[in-house]
Amino acid sequence: MNYCKNEQIELQITDIGTEGEGIGKTDAFTWFIKDAVPGDKVRALVMKTKKTYGYARLLEILIPSTDRVTPVCPIARQCGGCSLQNLSYEAQLRFKENKVRNNLMRIGGFEFADTEKEKAEQKEQDFPVFFPIIGMEKPLRYRNKAEVPFGTDREGNITAGFYAGHTHCIVPCSDCLLEFEENKEILETVLGWMKEFRILPYGEGQSTGLIRHVLIRKGFSTGELMTCIISASDTIPHTGILCEQLMKLPGMKTVVLNVNAEPGNVILGKRTRILAGPGTIADTIGETVFRISAESFYQVNPVQTEKLYRTALEFADLTGAEEVWDLYCGIGTVSLFLAKKAKKVTGIEIVPQAVTDARENARENGIPNAEFLVGKAEEILPLHVKEYGARADVITVDPPRKGCDAQCLETILAMKPERIVYISCDSATLARDLKILCGENNSGVKYLLKKVQPVDMFPQTVHVETVVLMSRVEGK
Repeated sequence: MNYCKNEQIELQITDIGTEGEGIGKTDAFTWFIKDAVPGDKVRALVMKTKKTYGYARLLEILIPSTDRVTPVCPIARQCGGCSLQNLSYEAQLRFKENKVRNNLMRIGGFEFADTEKEKAEQKEQDFPVFFPIIGMEKPLRYRNKAEVPFGTDREGNITAGFYAGHTHCIVPCSDCLLEFEENKEILETVLGWMKEFRILPYGEGQSTGLIRHVLIRKGFSTGELMTCIISASDTIPHTGILCEQLMKLPGMKTVVLNVNAEPGNVILGKRTRILAGPGTIADTIGETVFRISAESFYQVNPVQTEKLYRTALEFADLTGAEEVWDLYCGIGTVSLFLAKKAKKVTGIEIVPQAVTDARENARENGIPNAEFLVGKAEEILPLHVKEYGARADVITVDPPRKGCDAQCLETILAMKPERIVYISCDSATLARDLKILCGENNSGVKYLLKKVQPVDMFPQTVHVETVVLMSRVEGK
């Protein structure tokens, strides 16, 4: 059936897409409709069509889903950052759990026990254990980091907020409900300073303008705050006054300036200097203290991070005799958790500042059996295997969204650890990598997927974190 632009259609929404859009069908034609949720019956306006699918704009909810809720944020629809805020939290968790399961089945080729009878008869070698997703008691105000862009509105007024989806248009907002309350006063302080001294925001292609973003971090356990001004220039007038104003705010520990003069949408540049305070803040996960700099990778949801890492530690099943390699280790968060139970942990991270932080975190926590190396995991790990005969009883990986490099996977297999613990922020690339690690390969080693634990690190969004355990088959 052919559909024309601006034609109206009515349909039932049955699923959610990767960006949080509702999915429904008319006959065999699939539609993607932003702001619709499963269970809705809607009227929509055709915007764009392909051969077997199309995009439509929501006009009217004819019959609302029983899972539909009113977003608590007044700009949720314009901003688009919280693409699931109109879906009940219970339904969000069901969606995310199914997303992980379906990706592992469809992309990875794994099977899980689906019925109670199958679960009762389940043999560990037949089916991996798929645990229910770990959700949050309070799924708002959970983020410990904000990255806020600055710009001007149509009248030329300086504004700050968040980019609307797939655009460079800023939706003004100084109090995102996913972030901590202190953000509002910090952003209003920076905006007031910019307006008072006519310090303009940066704009692509402009010869003037300085301020690109403000990055704000908070240690939830310590209450310590960091403000990082991201500028197109190392020279900004009146920064002394800004620092004086910011350092008076409750909890403010440090102010730093990051310089990013490069075009494009990468937020942080390569140079950072301290304007006030020590340049870092502290936070704790469990009993471990972490020093965090502006450039550090640190999980944004500290409440769920502790649950995530304790799951990884449980899956690693350490006795104190193991040699552990932790790949993509960041500032050593997982490494230091593991080191307290292992003989030795060696972490690899590509960001030099993160490795500096990791080493300092190990020293500050009195953990002597954690070593950290700078470089790409896919280069450092093979080098240490070839040159120094490195071995591992357990390997943990926590890669970026794109997953592990092929060379990294090959080296993991060549090292033949007893167990592999994989922490993933994208279940599609996780499934792809598991298919390699648990499939036939040239190394002759074989792994079985044993346990899968989804963790909701990002409520109100489509993203979900997953921890899995793989065990080496005996004799392989």
